[in-house]
Amino acid sequence: MTSLTRIGLRTLSRMAASPKLDSLGLRKPTEQVLYHSTKVGFKAVTAANRAFKAVKNLGSPQRLSKRGAGDLFDLAPTEDQQMLREAARTFAMEQLREAAGQADMAYAAPPELLAQCAELGITSLGIPEALGGMGTERSAVTNVLIAEAMAEGDMGLAFAALAPSAVSTALVLWGNADQQAAYLGDFAGENVPAAALAIQEPTPLFDPFELKTRAVAQSGGGYVINGLKSMVPLAASAELFIVAAHIEGQGPALFVIESSTKGLSVEEDRAMGLRAAGTARLKLDAVLVPAKALLAEGAFDAYRECIQLSRLAWCALGTGCAQGVLDFIVPYVNDRHAFGEPISHRQSVAFAVSNMSIELNAMRLLTWRAASLVDADVDFYEAAALARRLCADKGMQIGSDGVQLLGGHGFVTEYPVERWYRDLRAVGVMEGGLLI
Repeated sequence: MTSLTRIGLRTLSRMAASPKLDSLGLRKPTEQVLYHSTKVGFKAVTAANRAFKAVKNLGSPQRLSKRGAGDLFDLAPTEDQQMLREAARTFAMEQLREAAGQADMAYAAPPELLAQCAELGITSLGIPEALGGMGTERSAVTNVLIAEAMAEGDMGLAFAALAPSAVSTALVLWGNADQQAAYLGDFAGENVPAAALAIQEPTPLFDPFELKTRAVAQSGGGYVINGLKSMVPLAASAELFIVAAHIEGQGPALFVIESSTKGLSVEEDRAMGLRAAGTARLKLDAVLVPAKALLAEGAFDAYRECIQLSRLAWCALGTGCAQGVLDFIVPYVNDRHAFGEPISHRQSVAFAVSNMSIELNAMRLLTWRAASLVDADVDFYEAAALARRLCADKGMQIGSDGVQLLGGHGFVTEYPVERWYRDLRAVGVMEGGLLI
């Protein structure tokens, strides 16, 4: 077992089994720990709670090495990956699922629960040791397994919990030495800042390669950015954003913007699903950023890779949530009786459950396959497109079938399946917010 895995597994297992979670009341969080800033009609400036400072001067940016292609085609998780997955799943089932109902109604995640998620060390796993993290090797497959396990507890809370790691991952992959030194030290520490990757825009049939958010280069250096981002997780409390904008005369690119920057504000953006993530709109009104805020020097290849890695992350979340639906449905149809026998004895019910299982396994296979190509450092774009298409269609179908099989129970909030159905619809429309 690698040192990275030992540290990550030890942290995950300790947090999942800690009796302190009960003494802190985190197993049954109440509305008192939910954000007050998500009340109806909120509009505020962005959070400005932290002054990011460079922890060291780096001679060159730090990257995690990739594993490379193996001799055999094998998507089975390694023993280390399986242990990490199970530890993350244990935490998700005991903590995220318990808090999900109230978080969904409050349109926000409990701050204490997010703090516990940060302490798991998931963000630190993707940061090189030279920057204070625990990363020794980049593994998209491991990231997919963790995201899938977290979403099995609750997709909305998993979105919120994993949002900061999207920013740190982007900085590791495409940040220069100065950007990494300025920000990654905070992400590798115990007090991980709330952060978000903002790509989505409130546009019908949104295309991430046709952005309406615009960045105009200034003669004296820097850029002025105007636009509106939607469905940004943790927007009201985020201290750092990576924002996608179209540079006039160049193309789409990513910018690192601190929440204290003048011209940033957040507005309410309630949606059908993912309510627990505390999503909001991020408004950029003549936001002036220095030239050093540009990520990857504006390279289109980096932006395109960001979009594809984000889509794979949503595939992982959709697979985990769909697994939660199936695991809930099977005992339900076996225990619920009608006309003197379990409804699972009805052929139409049995076939529906079987189809859910078949499609779920196909979703998982394509997602893992695409992630394995990322680790092999080969072209994964076609595989990612196939995974996203299947997960968007079949994930939504599994959610719909879950509601249908519960009958009247599928229509009420007493059962979690209606919430999962709403969340699963996001897989086909969301862009950004997450990276694997």
